[in-house]
Amino acid sequence: MPRLGTDRLPLDLARGRVLREDVIADRPLPPFDRVTLDGYALRAADAAGASAEFTISGFQPAGHPPLSLPASPGHCIEVATGAVLPDGADCVVPYEKVERADNRVILRCAEAPRPGDAVHARGSDRQAGSLLLRSGARLRGRELAVAASCGRTDLLVSSRPRIGLLVTGDELADPGAPVMPWQQRRSNDVALRSVLEAAGAEVRCRHVGDDATKMGAMLAELLEVSDFVVTTGGVSKGRLDLLPDLLSRAGATSRFHGVAQRPGKPLWFGLSGGRPVFGLPGNPVSSFVCLHRYVLPALGCAAGAAARPVDFVPLVEPVRSDRVLTLYVPAVLVRGGSGGRMARLVPTNTSGDLTALVDTDGFVEIPPDGGSLPAGFLAPFRPWA
Repeated sequence: MPRLGTDRLPLDLARGRVLREDVIADRPLPPFDRVTLDGYALRAADAAGASAEFTISGFQPAGHPPLSLPASPGHCIEVATGAVLPDGADCVVPYEKVERADNRVILRCAEAPRPGDAVHARGSDRQAGSLLLRSGARLRGRELAVAASCGRTDLLVSSRPRIGLLVTGDELADPGAPVMPWQQRRSNDVALRSVLEAAGAEVRCRHVGDDATKMGAMLAELLEVSDFVVTTGGVSKGRLDLLPDLLSRAGATSRFHGVAQRPGKPLWFGLSGGRPVFGLPGNPVSSFVCLHRYVLPALGCAAGAAARPVDFVPLVEPVRSDRVLTLYVPAVLVRGGSGGRMARLVPTNTSGDLTALVDTDGFVEIPPDGGSLPAGFLAPFRPWA
C-alpha cells in the first residue's frame, strides 16, 4: 500500500485518525501524590493502634498547593479526592472509618492505616519521558485524553484518504425512484460509503450503467482524483463484466483477479499510478465481506495504523467446510457454557441476501478442508465496522 500524507490537527479534530508520531510523557503520571478518596491525611506511624485520636489542622482541596502536616504527632488534614497529599502525610483514612467531633477525629478502623493507603503515588503510572502513545495508534477518546494529559494540543496524523466509489449495473435504481419488477434498489454504495466514511475516508460516489464508454469515463475521473478506487459489480466473467478491460485501458495493472473464497470469488485488485484499485463483486454480501476483509485493512496499512490481531472464537456447532474455497460466514456472538464468547453461524441464503447480515456481529473464516469442523473449532472472527 502507498503511505498516505499527514496533517497536524488540534485534538478535537483528530478523532478517528491514525497517529503518525509518538507521544511522550512530559512529566510523571500522576504528577504528584494524589489523594484517591475523601477523608483525612495523616502519618501512619501516629496511629499505633486500631483506634487513635487526631486534631484536624486544615482542609486540602483539589487544585491547591499542598499544606504541611504539623510535625508533632496526633494531627491530620482533611482532604478531598484528587487533592495533592499534604507534605508530611503518608496515607489517607476515609470519612467512613472515623468519628468526628468538632475539629477532632477518632479512628474506627478494623486495622491500623498503612503508608500509601488511598494515595496514588507520583509517577506510579508512568515516569517522565515514557512512551504513552505509539505511532500507528487509532485515536479514540482514551488516546486523545492521554495526549491531553501530557500537554498536547495538536497531533500529527494521517491525512483522510480520498476514495472514489463506482457502483455499476443497469439493474440498479435509485432508492427513492420508481423501480421496475426486474430492477433492484441500489444499496451497495450506501453500505460501503457508510463504513468507509466511519473509517475516516472522504468518499466520492458515482453510479453508472453497463455502458463501456460512460463507465470508462467515470472510472478515469475517479482515478484522477482519488487515493483509492473501489468498484462494485462488473468484475466477474459475464458478457457485461466490463471493468477488468476498462481498468487495463485506463492504465491499471492487475495484481490478481479471483480469490479462492466464497462469497467474493471474483475480487479484482490492481494498481493505477500507485493508487490501489479494488474491484468488488456486485452481490451485496460479497462486496460487504470483501470490504471488511481487504479494503479496510489496506486503508489502515496506508494510514500507518498498527495491524490489529485477528480474534479467534470457538464455533457453537459443527460446520462443513469446502474442499477448495475459504468460506466467510456471518455469525452472531453468544455466551458459551463457560461464560466465554462463541460464534453461532448465520449462513446467508445467497450472496445477495443482504438482510441476513442485519442481526449478525461479523463473520468467521472457515478454512478449506473438505470435511466437518467440530463444535469448539477456533475460527478467525472479524467484526462488522
